[in-house]
Amino acid sequence: MKSTVSIFTEIPETLHESLKNYLETHPDWDENRVLTAALSLFLLQNGGSDRRAARVYLETLFHHSSVETSINSPATANLLDTP
Repeated sequence: MKSTVSIFTEIPETLHESLKNYLETHPDWDENRVLTAALSLFLLQNGGSDRRAARVYLETLFHHSSVETSINSPATANLLDTP
């Protein structure tokens, strides 16, 4: 079972409006999925090579139901092993 932590943050109203517009046209995404994907991508790009962030990003991007699925996927394993 994966665990989650709730956060509360303030964002600019214009960013929130953009997010609402995106979500209206992409019903398979929700605020949590978008923010998780954005934060994990940011950490991948700026925080070094944390494989946990890569797993969360790929899981979120491909909408897998659990980290176990993405870890055990051969395609994901190949992506994570690439330098």
